[in-house]
Amino acid sequence: MRFPVFLVIASIFAAPAAAQDRAIVDASVPTDLSVTIYRDPNRDVGDEMDADWPEGFAMISETRTVTLPAGQSTIRFDGVAEGMVAVSAIVTGLPGGTIEKNRNAELLSPAALVNGALGNRITVTRTNPATGAAVSERAVVRTRADGGLVLQTGEGFEAVRCAGIPETLTFDGIPTGLSAKPVFSIDTQDESGGTYEVTLTYLAWGFDWQADYIATFKNTPGRGDEFEMSLLSWLSLVNDNGQSFENTQLLVIAGTLNIESDFEGLADPPVASPLRLTCYPLGNTKQGSAIPIPPPPPPPAPAPMAGYAEDRMIVVTGSRMKRANLESVAAVSVLSAEEEQLGDLKLYRVPERVTVSAKGLKQVAFLNKQDVKARLLYLAECNPYYWRDPEEDFRPADMLLVTKNTDMKGLGVALPQGSMTLYEPGGFGLQMVAQTDLRDYARGQDVELEMPSSNQVNVSCGRIKEDAEPDEEGRKWVKMQAKLRNANPHDVTIRLRLGESGEWDIRPRGAKTRVKNGDEIVEIKIAANSTRNFEWKIRSPSR
Repeated sequence: MRFPVFLVIASIFAAPAAAQDRAIVDASVPTDLSVTIYRDPNRDVGDEMDADWPEGFAMISETRTVTLPAGQSTIRFDGVAEGMVAVSAIVTGLPGGTIEKNRNAELLSPAALVNGALGNRITVTRTNPATGAAVSERAVVRTRADGGLVLQTGEGFEAVRCAGIPETLTFDGIPTGLSAKPVFSIDTQDESGGTYEVTLTYLAWGFDWQADYIATFKNTPGRGDEFEMSLLSWLSLVNDNGQSFENTQLLVIAGTLNIESDFEGLADPPVASPLRLTCYPLGNTKQGSAIPIPPPPPPPAPAPMAGYAEDRMIVVTGSRMKRANLESVAAVSVLSAEEEQLGDLKLYRVPERVTVSAKGLKQVAFLNKQDVKARLLYLAECNPYYWRDPEEDFRPADMLLVTKNTDMKGLGVALPQGSMTLYEPGGFGLQMVAQTDLRDYARGQDVELEMPSSNQVNVSCGRIKEDAEPDEEGRKWVKMQAKLRNANPHDVTIRLRLGESGEWDIRPRGAKTRVKNGDEIVEIKIAANSTRNFEWKIRSPSR
């Protein structure tokens, strides 16, 4: 009966012994890197990317070399992204696979050194401020760094830095498990041992990107509502992690992802805690403190680059744009990202390797089109419940920049969501004329971008008779009229939104309607410096 009991006891103590005998192996620095950045899935059209708190993520793939002994070992991957989502990590290339995964929760810091030395000896050195003489002695750390630090010396117990003289703590070594960089480790087993090339792939929080477009009119739109423009676009990428990724293959993903996981919560980056020491106040309220209060620190240095945090760096990939070439995007030689298909998403691959800097913002050109054909389209909505007062002032028409994402129109590439700034050449060089936002546009789609309202094209529309409102039974037709005025020296086209499709029966006079974005619309040409009337009738559909 005792023999089985001995076996159980032996097995209980055998496991810790095996764990202690497990070899610790440090993987090499990455020999190949790939960073794929996904934009913030909750950022809507028109929302700016927050470079100080990016809420996108990246998939990082690192190729490293490890040399394993025979048996069990722990492989340490030093320098992973601090925003690493450890549960997403996959390691391939090991013959024994992965037994267990771990992530360090604390980085090397003053507080971590004290906590790791709890119960162990350190050296404390005190300097006499009058003579400059330094005296060192050994002491045992008796408390954690939780607001105060107590040491035990040959003379008893004392609190650090509460005597009013300079004190320095010297540690014999770095406690086990502490590292200056974030570390991811796995346990594995290899029966024979050997050298292997492994790939660590994981998701990391704290990245984001957005597209920024620069459009330049080639000829003045005032000569007509059809024109050509050049279109240059940059991908602006941000890495809020404290780690740089050098000589990496950079990719970005455009499109909408269905994200259910809380990557920010799952990342849980390791912390580096400072050592804050608090002493019991000496003296009294009448005499004041016996400890001299140091003067306040000097003000921080000015930011190296206005508009960005002082620890943030901007790197632009592409040629410098000289002042003489500002009026011609064609003169700018840019390194464009290459578009690839990834399921329903779009992938943009930067053709050359780059460095994604820690706490950095990088710009990479991905689009450079010289002959984009577009037109200006004016827009107005006519509400059947609104009476058009003949004496009422005309209201400015809205304006759209319209093109089609096809090769024939000079595009034919997927356009990711972003902002666009439009410039027009003039006697004093390029002048900004508008800013707008665009959503994701696939190839072949109509591109319609909102522009500022026009004071040159005005509209007045509504019911002709004030008391002739549509009835819900749909028996009565209501006459509608739009008065359209064009003060431009060229012809323009105006789109009238007559009502929601399916909600109204609409009978226009001398024109055909079509459905666009759920509305019945009609497009009307107006000659230069002229006014035109357009009439139709409308009623509720029969119930």
